[in-house]
Amino acid sequence: MGQRPTLSSYLRQLWRRRHFITAEARAKAFSGNRDMLLGNLWLIGVPILQGLAYYLIFGLILRTSRGIENFTGFLLVGIFLFRFTMASLQQGIVVMSQNRGMTSAFSFPRAAVPLSVLLRETLSMLPVLATLVLLLLTVPPGTQVTWTWALFPLVFGLQVLFNTGIIMYTARLGSALPDLRHVVAFVGRMWFYMSGVFFSLDRFVSEGVWLSVLQANPLYMVLDMSRDLLLYDTVPDTSSWLFLSLWAVITPLLGFWYFWQGEETYGQH
Repeated sequence: MGQRPTLSSYLRQLWRRRHFITAEARAKAFSGNRDMLLGNLWLIGVPILQGLAYYLIFGLILRTSRGIENFTGFLLVGIFLFRFTMASLQQGIVVMSQNRGMTSAFSFPRAAVPLSVLLRETLSMLPVLATLVLLLLTVPPGTQVTWTWALFPLVFGLQVLFNTGIIMYTARLGSALPDLRHVVAFVGRMWFYMSGVFFSLDRFVSEGVWLSVLQANPLYMVLDMSRDLLLYDTVPDTSSWLFLSLWAVITPLLGFWYFWQGEETYGQH
């Protein structure tokens, strides 16, 4: 216990714990709101209330909706999918400290802990996505199901892979520097504004280096591609698929390697 095995051995040990990871995630996926009156309805209630608030402030008052076709759907896609990655960021930074008792007492590959949290958040997103679809179809001006919707699970899958890297990075960082949990809200807010959740980026940044930097943001890619598929009956261009795929491959690979490098430190302090 407290020793770092070789990477190949570590992966084999992790694979043998796959049933624990799945069972842990399923047991906790819908338990976070069980003590509240409305229970798991808050899984969908919170993003809906956020969407309403942003629609009133930015859509009606500040008029960021100008020039955006189907701004309601545009906003819903942005809020629902952005929250998914933010949940991984927020959970990752505290997951190792919250499970310090288990990591101190038992010998097992520590990556099982953040991976279980990632699976839990993914399972929790299923009713949220179902709600998103219902809202896109029913809330004016509404949209229609087209064949491009069949490609959306690919974008969501790439987002899940990207979130895997995020949670592996933040799990180690949060274990080593617990104070970072106070920085997460600031990072999340900056990321929120840089991802075009409630406005079109090219309305404010039309050209130059800054536009390229903002468009290279993986969350912006997720939101932009999802809106094309779900709202505008458009298949994202090849470059979008390529760059998001690179983020979705490189981020979890490097994140897993980074987490494994700190294996012997988890639960030791």
